[in-house]
Amino acid sequence: MEVKIGIQNVAREIVFESGQSAEEVADAVEQSLANGALLRLKDIKGRLIVVPGASIGYVEIGAEEVRRVGFGAL
Repeated sequence: MEVKIGIQNVAREIVFESGQSAEEVADAVEQSLANGALLRLKDIKGRLIVVPGASIGYVEIGAEEVRRVGFGAL
């Protein structure tokens, strides 16, 4: 699932694919914002993304989608 994180006073957003569920990402964001702590998320390649909770502008969590297989026109 795609996750976009906007940082205050920064023109570029952080965009990555996460293997975590939407609920796990939302819970991590909520805890980070409530405590002003660091937001720690992992992407599908195992890299760790760390963002200061106090500087988060927004977080957009994409829909969980199962990868399609085949050449059928849907």
